Amino acid sequence: MCGRFNITEMPGLQNLLDSLGIDVRLPPPRYNIGPTEDVLLLHDGQGELARWWLTPSWAKEVSTKYSMFNARAESLAKSPAFRGPFKSQRGIVPMSSFIEWRTEQAHKQPWLISNEDSTLAVAALWDVWRGAEAPLLSCTLVTTEAAPKFQPWHSRMPVMLSPEECARWVDNTAEIPPDDPLFRAELKFPLALHPLASGIGNSRNKDAALLEPVGKVVWLEGR
Repeated sequence: MCGRFNITEMPGLQNLLDSLGIDVRLPPPRYNIGPTEDVLLLHDGQGELARWWLTPSWAKEVSTKYSMFNARAESLAKSPAFRGPFKSQRGIVPMSSFIEWRTEQAHKQPWLISNEDSTLAVAALWDVWRGAEAPLLSCTLVTTEAAPKFQPWHSRMPVMLSPEECARWVDNTAEIPPDDPLFRAELKFPLALHPLASGIGNSRNKDAALLEPVGKVVWLEGR
């Protein structure tokens, strides 16, 4: 699952925005972004801030009772919260890297995961809740089964879109089937993994120094 990510150097982000016809100011650096924080959402030819924790339009209230910051690709067409957005409210959340934890020598070790040559374009769904004076735009990140090479770190991973898949995903006039190849458990490009210090575990810590590696980089080849 994806529960933390960062916005630092964003190589290729301007090219992505241009390809999607979106004119938005590039976001400033942000570190250790956690669920319920505002994130940049690209959708319908625009980029705007959205709360990272989906609140369905039909919800009675804004709540964190259920884990709505990730949406499993396998349930998008079935879940009452996700099936509507999956049909016509798809977007992209760009990020430079995300963080996962795995148990190593009886403690949870955080790892920074990135494609050092390109911004990660992660598939997202969004919705608008109108139960208050101001409408609330919120989103969730789509995850899929981890590629075999990534499984030693986590059983799930974000759906990271290729440039060609980005255009398809945000075209909300066209249907995407639940078994579309873009959900496949494979690495579409190489990933670099760096171990981090444990301080990253507190989402209130926003210091850039938290992203400094504390060990050797691990490279995962694409496909």
